[in-house]
Amino acid sequence: MDLRRLTDEVEAVSSTYARRNGITRDDTWFLLKLQEEVGELTQAFLMRSGQARDKGHSADELELGFRSELADVLAQLLVMARHHGVDLEAEVERKWMPWHPDRLPDEGVRSRGAV
Repeated sequence: MDLRRLTDEVEAVSSTYARRNGITRDDTWFLLKLQEEVGELTQAFLMRSGQARDKGHSADELELGFRSELADVLAQLLVMARHHGVDLEAEVERKWMPWHPDRLPDEGVRSRGAV
């Protein structure tokens, strides 16, 4: 599944959830919801790594919880970007891909001051 299609699917879930629960998804909600999900990811990470109590969960349950929270953070980031009209694929291409090793000039060129 590509990123745009995934964003569409996640948006359908998020908007349905908000409508059913009377939630107004405004700029503040998107940011705070992302922060909430990052907090839950942090808790899951700490539990999984033994740096917080495991609350009686097995290692498999802790792993599943960690993976689930990663998915929640990604999903919330996708709907927040959509809300703000940000094309994440284009932004990753602009911000990250110039630094991809296949796109950097070789060391000899850089050492001669070409970059």
